Amino acid sequence: MTRQYIDCRAFPSEKNCSVAIAADNAQELLEAAVQHAVAVHGHTDSPELRQQISASFKEGTPPVEAPKQVAA
Repeated sequence: MTRQYIDCRAFPSEKNCSVAIAADNAQELLEAAVQHAVAVHGHTDSPELRQQISASFKEGTPPVEAPKQVAA
């Protein structure tokens, strides 16, 4: 199984979040990312949020340098 990650630095936010989360299992990564989105960024856990987060997963591990931000 390939390691996957999601990197908050890729998304614009008022908090300028620098958190990146990685896991060997997509479900584990999704649960951790949803918890982060709800607790830190104030999102509501919903099927739509989970879909958006899952669609943002990348293979590998987070880069040391911040990625370019996606358009809001």
